[in-house]
Amino acid sequence: MNTVIKWIDDMMMVGESDSGHAIVMDGPKNLGGKDLGIRPMEMLLLGMGGCTTVDVVSTLKKMRQSIRDCRAEISAERANEHPKIFTKIHIHFVVEGTNLNNQKVAKAISLSADKYCSASIMLGRSAIITHDFEICE
Repeated sequence: MNTVIKWIDDMMMVGESDSGHAIVMDGPKNLGGKDLGIRPMEMLLLGMGGCTTVDVVSTLKKMRQSIRDCRAEISAERANEHPKIFTKIHIHFVVEGTNLNNQKVAKAISLSADKYCSASIMLGRSAIITHDFEICE
């Protein structure tokens, strides 16, 4: 996997992935940016959230659960001193569907956290990651 990050000006950059997709990253105005893009540390959380959500949805489908929607609401805390790494991350899954089995949803989340989501497993080496979920019919 390869990416290219091109500095545009001030704190603005454009990142392009191997698959040819691009995203603008920028800093806040108080740090010299123009606030025209997502922050790089936000990208880390979004990447982890995407990784784990795909795992949960895929696993629930394999378990023949009638899933209609799934979202991961992520909150994180960072260290006060440099490097300002993530120290705590909490993922709250909201899973919608018909007749969803509580144990199967818990198992899908556990499999993602412990086995499949390389992003959360990697971040879990420096941060405490917790999960919970709710099921909506």
